[in-house]
Amino acid sequence: MTTEAAWEPAPLAEVVDLFRRSETPWWVAGGHAIELAVGHTIREHDDIDVLILREDQLAVQHVLAGWEWWASDPPGTLRPWHPGEYLHMGVHDIWCRPGPGAPWRIQVMLDEAQDGLWLSRRDIAVHRPVAELGATSSDGIPYLRPEVQLYYKAKSPRPKDETDFAAAVSILAPAQRIWLAKAILETYGTHSWVDRLDVPEEYRRLPPRDLLDDLPYDWEQR
Repeated sequence: MTTEAAWEPAPLAEVVDLFRRSETPWWVAGGHAIELAVGHTIREHDDIDVLILREDQLAVQHVLAGWEWWASDPPGTLRPWHPGEYLHMGVHDIWCRPGPGAPWRIQVMLDEAQDGLWLSRRDIAVHRPVAELGATSSDGIPYLRPEVQLYYKAKSPRPKDETDFAAAVSILAPAQRIWLAKAILETYGTHSWVDRLDVPEEYRRLPPRDLLDDLPYDWEQR
């Protein structure tokens, strides 16, 4: 089975109601996370994403009990994800639908964590405390912080990623801009978004220090 089947993304409110059953951390991701950060709708969405830590992956089978779950393994090809099966590193996308033949409704992404640190699946040199990975909207929805989501979108920006970047960049605090510039340079090298982040010159080139040496940061600063 390929990933070419139809998508009919679940509404954000439905996704939130489902995942609120989870006793483990989860965050709305993708373009919806950017919209939760900026506080208004930006564009239409052809899917909806939820981020879960790999160590908590079986929570997906709990909150979506009775659904079909398909792992992207190998990437570009889907296979059934069996009840109780642990998906190891290298498998980080799960497509979910209510039943056979139904459109795909929710995509779950798995990321790594170790000793309280989130580790990017793209580059373990990019990391931060799990406690600082997400934020919560005014109506209580947990979402991936915009600088982290934009870091993932920076790999090969599509038109919708450029739209999300343009909408989010103005709300990023200076420390968020610096973190994003450092992360992009660390993983992808030279990138047009770095100049658009308007960070000091020293952060427009790959720094010699590890990203563990984060700046002191007030996450509520705007």
